[in-house]
Amino acid sequence: MSVKVENTDNKNEVKLCFEVEAEKFETAMKKVYSKTAKYFTIPGFRKGKAPMNIVEKHYGSEIFYEDTFNELVPDIYDEAIKENKIEAVSRPNIDITQMEKGKNLIFTAIVQTKPEVKIGKYKGIELEKIEYTVSDKDVEHELGHMAEHNARLMTVEDRPVEKGDLTVIDFEGFIDGVPFEGGKAEKHELEIGSNTFIPGFEDQIIGMKLEEEKDITVAFPEDYFSKELAGKKAIFKVKLHEIKKKELPKMDDEFAKDVSEFDTLEELKNSIKEKMQKENEERAKYETENNVIEAVCKEVEVDIPSGMIDTEIDNMVKDVEQRLQYQGLNLEQYYSLSGKTQTTMRDEMKEQAEKTVKSRLVLEAIIKEEKIEPEEKEIEEKLKEMAKNYNKPEEEILKNDSLKEYVKENMKVEKAIDMLLSNAKMVAKKKEQAQDKK
Repeated sequence: MSVKVENTDNKNEVKLCFEVEAEKFETAMKKVYSKTAKYFTIPGFRKGKAPMNIVEKHYGSEIFYEDTFNELVPDIYDEAIKENKIEAVSRPNIDITQMEKGKNLIFTAIVQTKPEVKIGKYKGIELEKIEYTVSDKDVEHELGHMAEHNARLMTVEDRPVEKGDLTVIDFEGFIDGVPFEGGKAEKHELEIGSNTFIPGFEDQIIGMKLEEEKDITVAFPEDYFSKELAGKKAIFKVKLHEIKKKELPKMDDEFAKDVSEFDTLEELKNSIKEKMQKENEERAKYETENNVIEAVCKEVEVDIPSGMIDTEIDNMVKDVEQRLQYQGLNLEQYYSLSGKTQTTMRDEMKEQAEKTVKSRLVLEAIIKEEKIEPEEKEIEEKLKEMAKNYNKPEEEILKNDSLKEYVKENMKVEKAIDMLLSNAKMVAKKKEQAQDKK
């Protein structure tokens, strides 16, 4: 077998030209025949017992070509990539020149390669210092959430519905006098002001009295997920059965005892403040790390192959798919509900994918430039920590070479980021850092 490697006219791309001996192709074809013989039915032979030459005569000699190619080529390709020290970053584009029984198999594979990264300035980067403070108002806001979670629901009988009430209603929706699918429910709980219904629906519940019936007119938004309903006017026949209001607990020491391990409200407040401060520190650290990487990336020259972007988008799509599974949805349902297509979603992900790939390439280049390498002792300590966290035997984790390599690579990245930060110039932010309320 011979392999010739050529550069193409495109940057970060090579062409591998393969020629495989006819004998090797013939051997692989016999192997494929042995695996697939049971699927062929030839008159005069028991199923799966017809000789290879009879099967070829009956179905055509090319019947085994595709499976033989798939059987033979992956290992040949991987070996050639390894021997020629090619850092492939895309799937190969295969073109078969010759594939015929009794002749050498000739084909080419064009593949994109990892690009060269020209690092610019990465030490002495100027960064604005990020700090988030925790105010008394922030603590009170968190206490308010805790109170909401521990509120009692009290039945209301002496007044109409007010904003914030929890109501129990029957409803049925009609468009042009015809009921539509999904527009009917009985004894449905609806919090007024939650904005979970069509705009305008909840507002018209306000003022209704117990057992009152009312027609509510609304218009579905133009971008409503159901195209059959989008932009259309509807009338909902509504009947109110129950009104409940939340009774918030009194903010005192007894409340603190009920909702936490603390004996006093003051201790609970201090605990909330401490937790929020730690969260703010983590947030500031994360944002500072992102900022230093982004700043370094601006000083770098690199042509990113499209295959790397596509692979990163593939990973992002898989993440979306996994999150949807937790909600009982799949991608097709998501496309239907969101009005997106596979193409539009991938287009939306492209910019973030480019940033992610560039950041990774830049950090790899800095790791190489600075010869960053974690010590064996550090890797071992991290693995032992993982064993403890996942309740696994230390010996089992320490012997896992793939996990060890994964931890090693992550530690290289962490050390590279730490190096960038330790060499950065931190300056005070010109404007006061605002606390994000989201």
